Amino acid sequence: MSFVVEHMTWGIGSKTILKDVSVDIPAGKMVGLIGPNGSGKTSLLRLLAGLKTPTSGSISLAGSDLNGIPRKKLARRIAFVEQHAATNASLTVSDVVRLGRFPHRSLFSGWSLEDQDAVEQAMESTGIDGKRFDKWQSLSGGEKQRVQIARALAQSPQELILDEPTNHLDIQHQISLLKLVSELPMTTVIALHDLNHAALFCDELVVLQNGSIVATGSPADVLTEQLLRDVFCVEARVEPSPYHDRPHLHFIC
Repeated sequence: MSFVVEHMTWGIGSKTILKDVSVDIPAGKMVGLIGPNGSGKTSLLRLLAGLKTPTSGSISLAGSDLNGIPRKKLARRIAFVEQHAATNASLTVSDVVRLGRFPHRSLFSGWSLEDQDAVEQAMESTGIDGKRFDKWQSLSGGEKQRVQIARALAQSPQELILDEPTNHLDIQHQISLLKLVSELPMTTVIALHDLNHAALFCDELVVLQNGSIVATGSPADVLTEQLLRDVFCVEARVEPSPYHDRPHLHFIC
């Protein structure tokens, strides 16, 4: 397993956001977090990334307590892409992606061929290599998101955590990005709103509702008509797609 979460609770002040959450994230799989707005998806991602500490319970990474892992070591291993990208406006695209190499370098180390190769591969994979000299402030929202994902890939992580990364992308780049992520040789935990995208690209799904996990398993096991009705308050028909072996959701208006 990459992550093992056991009876984890977290909140802000007197408000509990996540309640008694237990879940295993298998290594090398793409695991989708789905659930209504306010169900706790972003909070769980930030806890997995080590940016917050559980109020109770535990999170382990590859068998070690997440909170006991040194920050530099954790930064080399986990890359986190948040919903809203924020970067110094004076940087170029190439500069932003190069930031992904920071955890791998010491104070006095020079820029290596390995560093450059990681940056070049990340920019090519995300399709932003042609904008390497463009200023960050000149990019569209979707382009900024792709640059932030390139920065995360340049980090050469073993675990990649993505919070709704397709929000600002057009449909072409949504599909290409999710296909890219699904083929990466690493553990990926990704929050998604589009349930058909979750069904098509994720190996496993974790469903959150009101801060608790209500279902886990393969898309075929999790995405039932009853769950869609109970958790998402929508009527839908779930059928095998004629184009692949994944379920496809037909929403009824």
